Amino acid sequence: MPAVAFHTLGCKVNHYETEAIWQLFKEEGYDRTDFEKTADVYVINTCTVTNTGDKKSRQVIRRAIRKNPDAVICVTGCYAQTSPAEIMAIPGVDIVVGTQDRRKMLDYIEQYKEERQPINGVRNIMKNRVYEELDVPYFTDRTRASLKIQEGCNNFCTFCIIPWARGLMRSRDPQEVIRQAQQLVDAGYKEIVLTGIHTGGYGEDMKDYNLAMLLRDLESQVKGLKRLRISSIEASQITDEVIEVIDQSNVIVRHLHIPIQSGSDTVLKRMRRKYTMEFFAERLERLKEVLPGLAITSDVIVGFPGETEEEFMETYNFVKEHRFSELHVFPYSKRSGTPAARMEDQVDEEVKNERVHRLIALSEQLSKEYASAFENEVLEVIPEDKFKENPESGLYEGFTDNYLKVVFPATEEMVGKLVKVKITKSGYPYSEAKFVRVLKDFDQQEKTAI
Repeated sequence: MPAVAFHTLGCKVNHYETEAIWQLFKEEGYDRTDFEKTADVYVINTCTVTNTGDKKSRQVIRRAIRKNPDAVICVTGCYAQTSPAEIMAIPGVDIVVGTQDRRKMLDYIEQYKEERQPINGVRNIMKNRVYEELDVPYFTDRTRASLKIQEGCNNFCTFCIIPWARGLMRSRDPQEVIRQAQQLVDAGYKEIVLTGIHTGGYGEDMKDYNLAMLLRDLESQVKGLKRLRISSIEASQITDEVIEVIDQSNVIVRHLHIPIQSGSDTVLKRMRRKYTMEFFAERLERLKEVLPGLAITSDVIVGFPGETEEEFMETYNFVKEHRFSELHVFPYSKRSGTPAARMEDQVDEEVKNERVHRLIALSEQLSKEYASAFENEVLEVIPEDKFKENPESGLYEGFTDNYLKVVFPATEEMVGKLVKVKITKSGYPYSEAKFVRVLKDFDQQEKTAI
């Protein structure tokens, strides 16, 4: 049997798509092997979100070529989409496919074996209006399943290359989403994470259907679904209807990731983001009314071109006032090909780093404060794996519905199940807990009956 090895760079969507591409290879009789081993085919799924992403992608491609010079080297993903010529210029690259036409990869491999001529299969993504269906019936990681519901983005923020790498907004057919969700639940997954390039934009390209309706339909039609998480949603996409669905839902978790990027209206304007801080604050208030104890996590870019100390402090104070539960903080990095890279007033690296540290310190403090509110509470957790810091300890780690990382004594049988634990000691990056019991399905009925 021929062997294929994968290496994925970048975001969760790329990881999802690597799993989907693996399904295609599996159907053709391939075995999957580790990337560090010798394989007949290497597939490198690349990232281009920053210039560093490009560089790392090139390093991994060269590593694969060195591993087995006779192997077929396939490069796909975002960097492949935006810079196919750059990749084709690396000696040893055989096939380049962008962020569409992944199904053709196996045909290209056969074609390459016959003709021994490099193949550039990248087409103009901006002309694409159709969502590419790729199935993932289960994941190599066995506890949380991702489900991709849309592709592309229409926002064109000034710092971002992604619309050029992924094309414009395309939503997946709702029936396909529901079918795939049921398949994942039937495969034993208790939690599904809805994911995409601009996940909350689902349905914007459809006539009479939207994200709120999809959330409703998933809950009513997927039998056995226990938890539904949205990987990321923009403030502007949190409509009153979405809030209402969250309010009424028994499966949508108490955690939303809402990228803020900056807490300053003037910076947001330069970023070409589509909301004001007043609007963002109002949405947060509404959400916290319907979901007490809600965890809000977010992304922040620090040191965007022209960011003054005052503008940075607006971000700092907004985050502090609205008590985000965790931040992903990024220093702004120039992405060639984007308007922000050409802006005047680039912020000095030292200033950027110093601001990043201040914001990370605030984030850690807020994470601890958020977790402390749940000390001595009983919460539901899905154990995912042995505690990474001490695998021999008999401790396992997993996430609560409100995204607290919890470590507690458990057994291998509990992995992937829904269990109740009591938080004995809150903290960050994780809280400690003790096991209470495994939740059986009748608990759910019992709860609804009460």
